[in-house]
Amino acid sequence: MEEREHLATRLGFILVSAGCAIGIGNVWRFPFITGRYGGAAFVVVYLIFLVILGLPVMVAEFSMGRASRLNLAGAMRALEPKGSKWHIYGYIGIFGNLLLMMFYTTVAGWFFAYFYHTALGHFVGLAPGEVGAAFNTFLGNTPELIGWMTLVVALGFGVCALGLQKGVEKVTKVLMSGLFVLMVVLIIRAVTLPGAGAGISFYLKPDFSSLSWEGVYAAMGQAFFTLSLGIGSMLIFGSYIGKERSLAGESINILLLDTLVALMAGMIIFPTCAAFGVDVSAGPGLIFVTLPNIFNAMLGGQFWGALFFIFLVFAAMTTVIAVFENLVAFVMDEWHWSRKKATLIDGVVVFIASLPCALSFGPWSGFQPLGAGTGILDLEDFIVSNNLLPLGALIFILFCTARFGWGWSNFLKEANTGVGIKFPAWVKGYMSYILPIIIAFIFIVGHISMFGR
Repeated sequence: MEEREHLATRLGFILVSAGCAIGIGNVWRFPFITGRYGGAAFVVVYLIFLVILGLPVMVAEFSMGRASRLNLAGAMRALEPKGSKWHIYGYIGIFGNLLLMMFYTTVAGWFFAYFYHTALGHFVGLAPGEVGAAFNTFLGNTPELIGWMTLVVALGFGVCALGLQKGVEKVTKVLMSGLFVLMVVLIIRAVTLPGAGAGISFYLKPDFSSLSWEGVYAAMGQAFFTLSLGIGSMLIFGSYIGKERSLAGESINILLLDTLVALMAGMIIFPTCAAFGVDVSAGPGLIFVTLPNIFNAMLGGQFWGALFFIFLVFAAMTTVIAVFENLVAFVMDEWHWSRKKATLIDGVVVFIASLPCALSFGPWSGFQPLGAGTGILDLEDFIVSNNLLPLGALIFILFCTARFGWGWSNFLKEANTGVGIKFPAWVKGYMSYILPIIIAFIFIVGHISMFGR
């Protein structure tokens, strides 16, 4: 039996895991929902929920991975009591990773495309209405969408094919380093724009009188979903590390990195929008319609716009590579394929599975499964974000705390093995009873908001 691959360094583990968490949710969704729900007050509530919701589930995932040295399906099968069926969700969770990539690869392709078009000056001189029309035209160009999606799939699996240390770990270190350098440069430019102070004040000075209960729920949901917990995306990296460090401390480091990127993204967008009098709560169109108009009005806007979109590319690709590694590890563990065979076949499967999303903006645009104005992307996102993530997190928590699962004592022993911050034993009651209720609440309210419109 071949020895299992492992990450070369502790820094590699932290950066790869953080890279999995850092993605579109941090740099696209976080700024506009922060603007929609009250700015700094929303951020404070979000940070609180990040700790009380995200941290326990992350430690649970890492513990299951490290204890089993297997992918999600194998981990639940290895750790469950004899005769139980916990492992069934393990296979569902792996499918969740595939489903996530079925639309994530298309959106990541948009970032590549907008970097290309911005760098070549294709938006220079366009009126605001023409920039919006350009985005709609781009979405209707199915061959181009498929082309950019193919590039994302090829690059992601190409990195995985190089190996865990020489590919995934090494490339993620470069992407994460580049990500932070780009963000620092963009923040310096944003905060020095005339009129940026109003945006900084809105973002950093809490006014809790402007925070609604809807905003509190939005903060809860964002804190939960930003880490993509519940489908084993983090678990696989727990299986690649040793027992030298306790998992609570490592999880806190990853949470801090993920939060730092989200906060830094806000420090780019809020001052920039304030400087040009733009409503930052405009929604998802902020990235592809509003910001290109701002870059057109900015001195050196072509350069700054290209820099911004390559930053988005880096953020998206860290997640793509991490989730692809999860899919590769699954077939390697379950079917004992070589890494090269696994990446090749997985790459073909993900490419074919991603085609419906790319086609849904053109030939298949008439298919609107969740009502008027929705598409295949919305359906796939809903299945993952509103169903698999909360249900999976609930299952992980119960698996790690219930006597009929892996059990609290086994979980706590694994989590606290090694030096560093220990996971407190006194939170057992919270994890066993209160946290499952909170996750169930998120699940139910998410469905009410979706189908009660």
